[in-house]
Amino acid sequence: MSGVTGTPGGPPANRCVTTALEKPPDLRGPDVTAVFAELFDAHARQLRGYLAGRVGEAVADDLVAETFLVALRRRHDYDPTRAPVKGWLYGIATNLVREHVRKETRGRRAGLRAVGRPEPDHDVTVAERVDAERASRVLAAAIADLRDEDRDVLLLTSWAGLTPAEVAEALGEPASTVRSRLHRVRTRLQAQLTEETQR
Repeated sequence: MSGVTGTPGGPPANRCVTTALEKPPDLRGPDVTAVFAELFDAHARQLRGYLAGRVGEAVADDLVAETFLVALRRRHDYDPTRAPVKGWLYGIATNLVREHVRKETRGRRAGLRAVGRPEPDHDVTVAERVDAERASRVLAAAIADLRDEDRDVLLLTSWAGLTPAEVAEALGEPASTVRSRLHRVRTRLQAQLTEETQR
């Protein structure tokens, strides 16, 4: 294994990361457990950061685990010719985030109806959580107002650090659509932020 160092006589350092980056993983091979262990070591930490930013620290670990369980069950759907495995994993995670938010919103609405209180606006709730400077509040509200598809593209590129090709794989869209959507979203957010700071 060239370019990988480790302790003499011991296992090579960073074997999982290097293997995950060198070639597409064989998710259909005989040693699926070892392959998924490598994938987990290579991607779980960054994936958790992305998920924690989307749904909070308390839920992130569960969604990371669920992401890898879904990936294991759907490993035959992975096509390494389309994009790296990282984009595929983030696509699964993003779908799990959407499902979690839908369930949480339904539960909150049902609870509020049961006690007879009016339902708070979800965008207001998101904006109220942001405890930062005025620009941060404006930006958070603007992001909350984005369509789900636009928000996913923005957060997958900015928080998760995925390339447009990886985001395209994650969302099942052409890379050109992702790049166009990302440009449009960034331009819109910049205009809103500029407008607010000039008031």
